[in-house]
Amino acid sequence: MHAETIDAYRHEHVFLGADHSKNERKTWIVIAICGAMMIAEIGGGALFGSMALIADGLHMSTHAGALLIAALAYTYSRRHMHDARFAFGTGKLGDLAAFTSAIALAMIALLIGYESVSRLLHPVHIAFGEAIPIACVGLCVNLVSAWLLQDDHDHAHGHAHDHDDDHHDHDHHHHHRDLNLRAAYVHVLADAAVSVMAIIGLVTAWRLGWTFMDPAMGIAGACVIANWSWGLVRQAGAVLLDIAPDTDLAEEIRERLETGGDRISDLHLWRVGPGHMAAVISLVSHDPALPNAYKVRLANISGLSHVTVEVEICHGSHVA
Repeated sequence: MHAETIDAYRHEHVFLGADHSKNERKTWIVIAICGAMMIAEIGGGALFGSMALIADGLHMSTHAGALLIAALAYTYSRRHMHDARFAFGTGKLGDLAAFTSAIALAMIALLIGYESVSRLLHPVHIAFGEAIPIACVGLCVNLVSAWLLQDDHDHAHGHAHDHDDDHHDHDHHHHHRDLNLRAAYVHVLADAAVSVMAIIGLVTAWRLGWTFMDPAMGIAGACVIANWSWGLVRQAGAVLLDIAPDTDLAEEIRERLETGGDRISDLHLWRVGPGHMAAVISLVSHDPALPNAYKVRLANISGLSHVTVEVEICHGSHVA
């Protein structure tokens, strides 16, 4: 058999999300915005002797670092998408980055919680004239960043489906979700939430003299961030551990293949990238067709990007 003939049966293992390039650009833009804000705050704090500015700048740097992980994951997976060392492509690199970002987010929540409890037990002097404007500027930066990082696919699915398909849409939605972008979005949203709670706490402490409100809002913010972090850990961890992501898709595969005397003896279904699923299917039959015939039955299933079929002849009296 000629090499040209074999090439006709080969296929690439590129399982990047449909919006990979756009999401990569958006993430780098947000890093530039957060980086500029971070440099301005730390530089301004050093120049004018403001610890509040320096502290907020350092806080911003933690989120900028997490965003950098997301951006580098996008860039690396794009540049190495044809690398044969990755058996199923680089589509899951973003999920690994999302898991890493979720751990970083949990650490940020712990630090905020620890600092807030310390200030609740040992109150410190607050420079309201500096702290409130900084929190307001930080909130504006984070809202702009969150707007840039919102997932267009998530937004579109929010309005496009009938209620009869709610469960299928839920699975389909998570199957297509870019968790790397989601992690970056959660980071800036978490920072925005902290800014909102800081503003509430600072204004209340300033106007009413309730100094405990500032650290109390910090504790509340830490709890919100920890909850978001746990959600990301569960979603990204499920992808990294190849947990079957779509029960409805598995059922559809069974309905299409289990006709006549054909029966599925083994079915493995997992996500290999945003919007891309892989399946390994074992069939038994008294009168089996060629594997390609079964693949044709699955050809128009959206998101099913890599299918391997093996067929065994059943020598028993029947296939149940």
